[in-house]
Amino acid sequence: MADMRNKILVLICDGMGDRLTNGYTPLEKAHKPNFDYLASQGILGIMDPIAPGIKPGSDTSHLAILGYDPYKYYTGRGPFEAIGIGMEVKGGDIAFRCNFATSTPKLVIKDRRAGRISEGTSLLAETVNNLEIDNIKIMFKESVEHRGALVLRGEGLSPHISDTDPHRDESSVLEAKPRDNSLEAIKTASIINKFTRLSYHLLSSHPVNKERQQKGENPANIILSRGAGLVPHLPSFEEKYHLRGAFVAEVGLIKGIARLVGLYAPDFPFATGSYDTDMKQMILTALKLLEEYNIVFVNIKTCDLSSHDRNFEMKVRVIERIDEAITPLKDFKGTLVITADHSSPISVGDHSGDPVPLLITGDVRKDIVNTFSERAAARGGLNRIRGIDLMPTILDLAGYAEKFGA
Repeated sequence: MADMRNKILVLICDGMGDRLTNGYTPLEKAHKPNFDYLASQGILGIMDPIAPGIKPGSDTSHLAILGYDPYKYYTGRGPFEAIGIGMEVKGGDIAFRCNFATSTPKLVIKDRRAGRISEGTSLLAETVNNLEIDNIKIMFKESVEHRGALVLRGEGLSPHISDTDPHRDESSVLEAKPRDNSLEAIKTASIINKFTRLSYHLLSSHPVNKERQQKGENPANIILSRGAGLVPHLPSFEEKYHLRGAFVAEVGLIKGIARLVGLYAPDFPFATGSYDTDMKQMILTALKLLEEYNIVFVNIKTCDLSSHDRNFEMKVRVIERIDEAITPLKDFKGTLVITADHSSPISVGDHSGDPVPLLITGDVRKDIVNTFSERAAARGGLNRIRGIDLMPTILDLAGYAEKFGA
């Protein structure tokens, strides 16, 4: 095995940060001997993924964690999702992040995730792929479960339009609206609205949905879009840091961000459903990749799912599963970073601006904290940093930082 002493592993537990439920956070309630052991060997702090009080998306927070200022580089979530699931995106294309959802004939959303559909989405996607509306090519591809991505290609388009996704059940599908007065934005909003209605027409009678309804399952009979964006130009990770890196992730969004900055992101099937991620295999894959790459990032999505489901006990169990999966990291000789991309409090059921816990082991100045949780980390020696500060901190501790000045 390669010498790991100059290697860096960054584990991002998506949505792990939380607030108190009956006096405890899920991290405080969970039995997590490996997390706590690593805390006793390292230095801790708390991190604002963007800045204090800013509620981050997974896309903007990952940009920041990778060292890319989201206020400078973020153009919308859609391009990351499309690239991450292998769609070809060209300059001038407009990309969207999408959901298969369940709608009534009056276009009222009953289930934004269509029962977290996991089978038949490729057949549904084929039905709405390679359409043409007003001389604009429409490309759609399914991702994990209910997720997908949409790309518009043609002349006179703009990313400056609003979402059709109402972001809550029992709400009407929204009309996409231009965010400025340009003809391009007006045209793009009109095309998206036509596509949304067409998706309901084409998918409602699809055999996959007829079978789902016969089983008592919610049909995936409409496509909701959000996060319109142009593909941004980002300097490559290797150009920026002079390190070769990789990213192990389950979902297309994170793979897309990684690939856009030149990180290798393998297409291994780590998950086939909401809570069945093979976390141990993700960790072992990361360790294997470190034999070739200087730095490897890992994103485990499952904590965030339980938060969105507002299931405290499930989040505790997920943390305990992650704890078991990271057993091999107790012997890791390089620089190990464990954190989250954002907080997702059970009480909120969504992302929040709360800081997240941060733990680093390796050649560090160990502090007095011996457990890994939000409140314990706040007493640690790293104090409070921003996501954009993480890469410089890691590079310094791992011995890669260059001196500033004489």
